[in-house]
This record gives sequence, structure tokens and C-alpha cells, in this order.
Amino acid sequence: MTSPLTVVVGRVARAHGIRGELAVEVRTDEPDRRLAPGEILRCEGRDLRVAASRRHQGKLLLRFDGIDDRTEAERWHGRLLEADVDPAEEPEDDDEFYDHQLVGLAVHDPAGRSIGTVRSVEHLPSQELLVIDADGTEVLVPFVEALVPEVDLAAGHLVVADVPGLLDPDAAEST
Repeated sequence: MTSPLTVVVGRVARAHGIRGELAVEVRTDEPDRRLAPGEILRCEGRDLRVAASRRHQGKLLLRFDGIDDRTEAERWHGRLLEADVDPAEEPEDDDEFYDHQLVGLAVHDPAGRSIGTVRSVEHLPSQELLVIDADGTEVLVPFVEALVPEVDLAAGHLVVADVPGLLDPDAAEST
């Protein structure tokens, strides 16, 4: 049996109300599946069972067993929520990828020239960043379609747009 992989599914934005609810920034295209009542999430080494989930003014609010008041909820601010998934499982959305699918991919420019390799994926509050090893230099590329227009898992590579300064800040055009 293959060990499960851990994927980031959300980030605690803030406490909501006085009963321990948490507003969560969703980091999965499958929130109804990954953040549903009864699901077990991991946060900094602690397992949390989702007791309730609801939408409120465009935000997802979660309540976890054992987090029963605002004081306790405030302690979770800014923390990542993770879920275990089977390594063979793939996201339902064709435009979504798990970190382990991206790490190790070759990185090319639109002309097919080699740039480097995806070393890791960083999860920031506003977006994900690909950490690329470009000949020993660490390059951070926002993982958005405009900058990463193609991901081909079968071929083992992705394409990074040719944007001045993106891969080489010294090559940026002067304004």
C-alpha cells in the first residue's frame, strides 16, 4: 500500500464570530469534498475534524471539533490546512495539480529551451509560487495561467512564459 501524500487545501484567514468558526481561504478546487463535515485535516501536526462547513458572504466558514470559542479560533490565524490523498489520485479539474505532480517537472520556455526544474511549490496567501532551480539559481514564478500557460504531466514538463525579468531580473527592460 502506498503512503498518502499531504496536500494544502486551505489557509485560515481569521476567526469568525464567538463560537470558534474560522474563515478559510480555499486552496482546492474540491472544497465540498476536502473541507466537508467529518473530514480530517492536519494543521501543524494536529489532526482537526471538520464539525461544520457553511458559506457566508462569499467566504467558507469551518468549525472544528475542539475549537469552541473565538480565543481558541484566533490562535489558528494564518495556518495552512492539509489533507491526505492517495498518490495515484488526481484532481477532478484538469487545470488543478497536486504539488507532488509538479515537483521534478522540467521547465521550458515557449521555444522549448530548457530553463530548469520545479523544486517545490510555495503556498502564499494570494497565490502559489513555483520554485524553479534554473542552473543553481532559485527562481520564483507565480503559478498562474498567464505565466505558466502549459503543464504537460505526461511529457514531464511545463512552459513558463517569456516575460522580461521573470526568469532573470537583470534582463528586465528599463522603464
